[in-house]
Amino acid sequence: MSDRYNSAVAAIDAANSADPRLDEDHPEALLYGQRMSEQCDRLFPDASDVLKLTARAQHIERWVLLRKDYPEGRIGYLSWRRDLADHHANRLAEIMAEAGYETVDIEQAGRMLRKQGIKRDDKVQALEDVICFTFITWYFAPFAAKHTPEKVLDIVTKTARKMSAEARERVLSEFDLPENLAEAFRA
Repeated sequence: MSDRYNSAVAAIDAANSADPRLDEDHPEALLYGQRMSEQCDRLFPDASDVLKLTARAQHIERWVLLRKDYPEGRIGYLSWRRDLADHHANRLAEIMAEAGYETVDIEQAGRMLRKQGIKRDDKVQALEDVICFTFITWYFAPFAAKHTPEKVLDIVTKTARKMSAEARERVLSEFDLPENLAEAFRA
């Protein structure tokens, strides 16, 4: 890895180490970033620095914008998610610039984090596939334990829709899913 890549990862991790929320006794955003990097390396072993950095920074400082500070309902939720994506993109832009990345790479990272071009831009789609695999691998089981079977099926269906055809095939080959959930990845 290059010095600028290592510098950017260290800055992302330093920012995420300040997360007051804990997951398995680690700052939640730090652990999430590490898990995203693990999935990115596994799914895309030849990934560019930009994909690797966007994966690592996908939830950078997520705790600074709280859902409770936005109105209830779908409009409030979508506003919160949009503002978070902008925050993640802006923070990563600062870090990448300081590490010496070119403007073109910084702008690409911003589009990826804002999901601009999902299903049309392979780079944006690659990040989305990493996000979905990270959810399925580490966060799906705890989510499923807290929700009704109908809600679980709804979330699995929405997750599958976001993924590329190749990623959906990998899910079917790598995870032992109940038939009703597996069907969402075949559709």
